Amino acid sequence: MLVVDDSSESLGFLTRALEQAEFTALVAKDGPSALELLENVTPDVVLMDAVMPRMDGFETCRRIKAGRRTAHLPIIFMTGLSETQHVVEGLNAGGVDYVTKPIVIDELLVRIRVHLSNARISHGARNALDATGRFLIATNEAGQLIWSTMLAETLLSAAFAGCDIQQEGLPPEVSAELASLIGGARSQSAEPAVLAGDNKRLNFFYLGGTQPNEFLFRITEGPIGESDLLQVKLGLTQREAEVLTWIAGGKPNRDIGEILGISPRTVNKHLEQIFTKLGVENRASAAAHATKILASRN
Repeated sequence: MLVVDDSSESLGFLTRALEQAEFTALVAKDGPSALELLENVTPDVVLMDAVMPRMDGFETCRRIKAGRRTAHLPIIFMTGLSETQHVVEGLNAGGVDYVTKPIVIDELLVRIRVHLSNARISHGARNALDATGRFLIATNEAGQLIWSTMLAETLLSAAFAGCDIQQEGLPPEVSAELASLIGGARSQSAEPAVLAGDNKRLNFFYLGGTQPNEFLFRITEGPIGESDLLQVKLGLTQREAEVLTWIAGGKPNRDIGEILGISPRTVNKHLEQIFTKLGVENRASAAAHATKILASRN
């Protein structure tokens, strides 16, 4: 646990209370000191005073969130400023919560434990994504890398050989393209981003926001396939998009089942979901939707 506060009295009070609750507390008296400390240690939670000399808590928070290694840290603001504008500024800077001074220790401890639990669940989910072999990354709104699965990191490192993904994050041109993709998705006009690296051609598919200022992308290698395009444009699962691609090609359920290694009955179940998502009643209408989208890429 890292406590950042310019008041020695507040630091003493908080560290004693945290240690009594069996937390280990590190301290910093201003923003620059906190950032320097975070270069060497990674706490589970940061308690951040909003108003400090040299660098206020809001700017310190933004810099922590801009660092790939520290972007995931839950930051709880401590402030005597109860005005809505300060609360909003703290949350916009990347904070997950705030408490007002004077601090009520019991309330603070409950909030800390909630955010610790959420952070551990999120970390567990990322480990699960690694274990299932997913090519996924998360960025902030500016397209800067927050985290990636191991497979995605390996693919990116191979594609952009001159860039140390683990230390430096994504190349600036990639971040700019992904930021544009996020903006396009919000306006319902997102297309997959196709980026040519030094050694590979990568497709980035925007999957949506997972939490404030965190956006998820799936990466594939090579040209964008027809089913990839349908999946993104129509909000389908990967399997539904594959089924619809073959429906658009005029294949019957039996043939589609043989191609995809599933039963005709399972194909029909996927079709039912496709009809619901597209707001259509039959395979001809679904095929027409798919054909229109696939034709637009040419």
